[in-house]
Amino acid sequence: MSLIDFLKEDIGEGDRTTEWIVPLDHTSQAIIIAKQDGVIAGHRYAQGIFKSLDRDMEYNEKKRDGETSKKGDIIAEIKGKTRAILTGERVALNILQRLSGIATLTREYVDAIKGTKAKILDTRKTTPGLREMEKYAVKVGGGENHRMTLSAMVLIKENHIAVAGSIKEAIKRVKGRGLLVEIEVKNMEELKEALDEGVDRVLLDNWDVESTREAVDFIAGRLPVEASGDMTIERAQRVAREGVDYISVGALTHSFKSMNLSLLLI
Repeated sequence: MSLIDFLKEDIGEGDRTTEWIVPLDHTSQAIIIAKQDGVIAGHRYAQGIFKSLDRDMEYNEKKRDGETSKKGDIIAEIKGKTRAILTGERVALNILQRLSGIATLTREYVDAIKGTKAKILDTRKTTPGLREMEKYAVKVGGGENHRMTLSAMVLIKENHIAVAGSIKEAIKRVKGRGLLVEIEVKNMEELKEALDEGVDRVLLDNWDVESTREAVDFIAGRLPVEASGDMTIERAQRVAREGVDYISVGALTHSFKSMNLSLLLI
């Protein structure tokens, strides 16, 4: 969905309250205020919402994307047609709140594994239609993006292996096609087979800490290791210390809490 689609969904046939109360030529200044601490993300989209309604709208960031905001901070100042401000308010805030929530949670994970070589990755567990925005928020929070689409890389999972009949056959069918090949393995046997067949990265899904250490030691830097599976912050810390290169966290985009923001006319 585009920003215009978001507005159409919210406005319907017209913002009757604003249209009937606010004169067409009325202008205002407004501020967006943080009602809790967090990492800001999404100004570019919020500004796009307001400018879709008033191309001359002034939108000044007081806290830039990636900056930490404290409760009570002004994160943006807006000046333009009052109708545009009030009609766009909810959609703009919804986007800012959602993306700031993702960026805030991502920053918590990134801070938790500082001192290790591991990097925090997102997943494809995003809201349909909002993937680009949500993955942008992950990067703002200090994380990195895994594949944006299914065409970006090959990730062989257990269901693919079941259809192919074996790890060897699954890898054979995708190698040499110009994409990075990653494979999910469940145990050391599968890991050894995958390495014998030649892949670019391995994914240890739901491995315990001790087994993760064994796998990392066995691989010995021959290729990157990714870990995943119910990654709470505490579990991510433990796994990161075992020397994995990547930790993918679905919670970044499916279990975050939106940041509380409000808009006030001044």
